[in-house]
Parts: sequence; C-alpha cells; structure tokens
Amino acid sequence: MFAEELPAGWVVLPKRTCVAASYVGVVNERERLLEGLPVDERRLDVGGVSTVVLEGGNGSPLVLLHGGIECGGAYWAPVIAQLADRHQLVVPDVPGLGESAAVARLDQQAFNGWMQALLEQTCDQPPTLIAHSLVGTLAARFAARHQRQLHRLVLYGVPGIGPYRLPIGLRVTAVRFAVRPSEANMERFERRAFADLDSVRRRDPDWMHAFSTYTRSRARVPHVGRTMRHLVATCTKQVHDRIDVPTTLLWGAKDRFVPLSLAEEAASRIGWPLRVIDETGHVPHIERPDAFIEEVTRTQA
Repeated sequence: MFAEELPAGWVVLPKRTCVAASYVGVVNERERLLEGLPVDERRLDVGGVSTVVLEGGNGSPLVLLHGGIECGGAYWAPVIAQLADRHQLVVPDVPGLGESAAVARLDQQAFNGWMQALLEQTCDQPPTLIAHSLVGTLAARFAARHQRQLHRLVLYGVPGIGPYRLPIGLRVTAVRFAVRPSEANMERFERRAFADLDSVRRRDPDWMHAFSTYTRSRARVPHVGRTMRHLVATCTKQVHDRIDVPTTLLWGAKDRFVPLSLAEEAASRIGWPLRVIDETGHVPHIERPDAFIEEVTRTQA
C-alpha cells in the first residue's frame, strides 16, 4: 500500500535501522511474534496519542484489547490468523505499553478518550470488544458509559468484575519482575500465568522465547514501568457501574492471577454467561488457542 492510498491519519511504520545490536535484537523479537500474520502494523494518532495498531481480516469488527502486560497487543499473535478469517481485527497497544506512546496518567478519563477515538477511527460499526485482565477493568467502565459504541463485550480474566485482592505470591512475583526484569524473574511470572508452561514452550519454543525477551525489554522502559504500576494500583478495584452492553465472561479454569471463583460469583450475581477453558491459566489464547477461538465463536452466536 502506497502512502497516498492510506486512510486519513494512518502511516506505515518506517523500517527500523538502528545499528545498536541489542536494540535490533529486540525489534526482531517483536517481528518474530508477529511473523506471517495477516495484519498490517500501523502507527495512528488516536486522540493525540501515538498508537501502534495491528489491523487485518474481513467481516464484523473485533477489537482485541490486551491486559496489563509490557509487550502490548503482540501477545494476541497465536489467535490472530484464525480470528482474521472471520473478523475485521483491530489490535492496539494501549498507551504506555508495547510500542505506543505514554500518556501522563492512564486513568479512566484518559482511557475513555483514547478508546472512543480508536473505535471511531478503525471501526465503521460497533465492534465486539474482548478485553483482558487489568485493562479489562478500564474497558468495563468504558462500556458502562459508551454502550452505543460497542456491539458486545467479552471480559476475559478481568479482576474488576468483583471484589478482588491481589494474591500475595503474585504481588511478590510482580514486584520482583518490575524491579529486575531478568530471565529468572520472567520465568517465575510465566509459571504463575500458565497452567502448564513447559507444554506451551515445547509446542513453540521460538515464539515463547521471543515473547519473553520482548516483554522483558519493554519492562526496562521507564514509562512502561510507570504504566504497569498505575494499572495494578487502579484496575484491581471493583467496577460498580451498570453495563447494558451484552457481556460474556471468558476464563481459564486454572487462572492463578484472577481465580475462576471471582467469575463464577459475578456470573451468578449479574447474570452474565461464563465460558471456561479447561486446563489453562490466565492466558488461554496462548496456552490453548484453538479452545479460545471456539469459545469466542460461541460468544458471537
């Protein structure tokens, strides 16, 4: 696609030519995560925030919103190809994470403005929004206040759907990783995130190595660290707003970050349907991508 053919506001990301070997290696890790996927990576001015977005596919619009993770939307890679077969996909890096620029403070007001601008610029009709983990709490509050902009909402491993307390072990692991994003501390974090990390690594060791390396590299960026700390402090609090958008809960059966019991209580209290993916932890879309796709397809029925 030539520059004159791009939609208003879009620019193709320039080729990275930095000669520093360590930086080139990190860039290559992100490229490895996204290698061969049917999406274009673009940089878009979203409400004044320089935002990197993956876009591709055809069909009804589907926005994948990553959780509180330093690598941003690239971690959706294992399910992008299948979802792009049936949806127009929009996969952004949230401000301050991945490759998107930071905002002074990613509070609810800033998120709402950014999210509204993103939907207006990328979707010609209200999309289904799948929102994961900590950022899902922001998305739930957005849905309560901007219901006409969403067709459907899927809250996926989101702590804000009920009274949540960060597990002590997870808190210690997160702090250790934030202070020193070493390979060993990333290993500790991944052991908690996955039900069976070794099985996932055996299936695609190169992708998992790239995922870990790129995530650790972003964790060393000061504004990424600030964004993560803010999300942990604010997005673990319960959402009390009424959400009228049709909403489904999607959970890993063995989630050690946000336990399934929280989702079961919310489903009973609010009446939202709950889809559970067996033998998975906090990131079923990486651990069992086919099962994740199956459950997402059921939410569209």
